[in-house]
Amino acid sequence: MLTVAASRLRNKSATAAAFSLAMPFLLSSTVPTPPPPSHPRSPSPSPHSLPLPPARRALVTAPAPFLALRRRAMASLAVSASAAASGEVTHLSQREAAEIDEQLMGQLGFSVDHLMELAGLSVAAAVAEVYKLGEHTRVLVICGPGNNGGDGLVAARHLHHFGYKLSVCYPKRTPKPLYSGLCTQLESLATLFVPVEDLTENLSEEFDIIIDAMFGFSFHGTPRPPFDDLINRLVSLSVIGNSAKRPAIVSVDIPSGWHVEEGDVNGGGFKPDMLVSLTAPKLCAKKFTGPHHFLGGRFVPPPILSKYKLHLPPYPGTSMCVRIGKAPSVDISSLRENYISPELLENQVMPDPFDQFVRWFDEAVTAGLREPNAMALTTANKEGKPSSRMVLLKGVDKQGFVWYTNYGSQKAHDLSENPNAALLFYWNEMNRQVRVEGSVQKVPEEESEKYFHSRPRGSQLGAIVSKQSTVIPGREVLQQAYKELEQKYSDG
Repeated sequence: MLTVAASRLRNKSATAAAFSLAMPFLLSSTVPTPPPPSHPRSPSPSPHSLPLPPARRALVTAPAPFLALRRRAMASLAVSASAAASGEVTHLSQREAAEIDEQLMGQLGFSVDHLMELAGLSVAAAVAEVYKLGEHTRVLVICGPGNNGGDGLVAARHLHHFGYKLSVCYPKRTPKPLYSGLCTQLESLATLFVPVEDLTENLSEEFDIIIDAMFGFSFHGTPRPPFDDLINRLVSLSVIGNSAKRPAIVSVDIPSGWHVEEGDVNGGGFKPDMLVSLTAPKLCAKKFTGPHHFLGGRFVPPPILSKYKLHLPPYPGTSMCVRIGKAPSVDISSLRENYISPELLENQVMPDPFDQFVRWFDEAVTAGLREPNAMALTTANKEGKPSSRMVLLKGVDKQGFVWYTNYGSQKAHDLSENPNAALLFYWNEMNRQVRVEGSVQKVPEEESEKYFHSRPRGSQLGAIVSKQSTVIPGREVLQQAYKELEQKYSDG
């Protein structure tokens, strides 16, 4: 670790900055700071007026900078996608799956290439979420002659753009413009098409992932050559106990050779490591015992959800896939990341740590990081019991770091008893962190008022309604109070 003394002094005390190559930047005071003058807690707003904003501004003072964030109104009540996904998911019969496809491509305006593109992207997204580049780079996609094979061709294209090395085995090419176009797209990317007879006997030697896109939910009967042999190869791979010594097997919608409703009927089929169900899981998915089950195809419209009474998990953020079922257990001690960052040399660091912070903050903003002003704020009460939470930076200058909070919150109670606090910025994508320690003071009330009235009206009402760090009977209490305030101040 390189330690650099700041060239500027604040209240006669030097501010020290410490930098490390992986997660570098510490701002801390080298001498104790006197406690700020006490301030009485602000009174609660009158039920008949809005004289005082419940969100107040706090400012870190010299010599030690400190940061905090405004809590977003009612965010703590948001239901996570993982919690909502924990309920029972609807499974489709073969007839229902066929009917839904027919309706999607009929009155609901989809075409087969629309659905194929969305399905293939979903498969690629699920693969990339579990099998990271570097450990699983070489991918073989085995495509059948129908729509399932088309999904595989689309997935191969997206995986190529994600950085994977693709090979495609497509024994029975479908002579239709849609499928010919998909092949042309892959050939333009220099994707290797491998004939069945040229596949190595031991697929483990050449591939890290094998995607089974041979047969979908409409398949009937017994697989014929060469797909019967390809399925047997996957069977021989899946019986290898140690998955680390063989390629991961990913099935698209249905493990090829399984019955769409009854699963692996005779017990002689292969056992994929990942199943990516499309639109909704089929009944055979209930027999899937692998570690990774995802749902893809983020395109099911409300009429289909209503008619078939589908209960599907919400997709997180902008993702095209969502995990369903229980996630596999993880050995936490084995989780490792190889941090690759440019070197940080002492002569590259700015003399003033505030200037260095602004430079790194600007770089985080320019890099497009989500909420680069988010930071962890740690406070402690008079007994020294610490607590942390995420807040948002709302200002920074040579006087310190600024955030807004409710004077009735736990952090405000802590700071009224113990003005010393710490904050942490963590910019994961850049392998950087900034630590700040110091004492906290309130800023003038007019400054707080100015910020409060700059907020969107909904945020103002939400802040008044939310009594931070208090227990409430339920969400409906907040919703009702919010509606009452909307009506009371409907004239603005």
